[in-house]
Amino acid sequence: MTQTNRKTLIAAYKERPTIAGVYAVICSATGQVWVGKSRHIDTEQNGLWFALRHGGSPYRSLQAAWKAHAPEDFRFEQLDRLPEDISDLRRKDELVSRAKLWIARLGAEAL
Repeated sequence: MTQTNRKTLIAAYKERPTIAGVYAVICSATGQVWVGKSRHIDTEQNGLWFALRHGGSPYRSLQAAWKAHAPEDFRFEQLDRLPEDISDLRRKDELVSRAKLWIARLGAEAL
């Protein structure tokens, strides 16, 4: 890979549209549900699973459930996606309100 090609690929990666949204982590063994929000929902599961596997998740109840059950008992679901054209200021407020809505609907714990 040439230096120019590498720079082009990096620039394209940085300019790709980000998709914000609300997600749920569900433990099928216990029925527990956790709901979170992310500005990059497409990559959120990778980071979350990495932290859980290494015991570094800031979400204590989720980490405890992860330790008590097999990783196969957990699934990640995208619940809601925001449109790409939403402004940055509105995105944050919209994520908070949609996350609260899903927490109430599912009787979930907030992440």
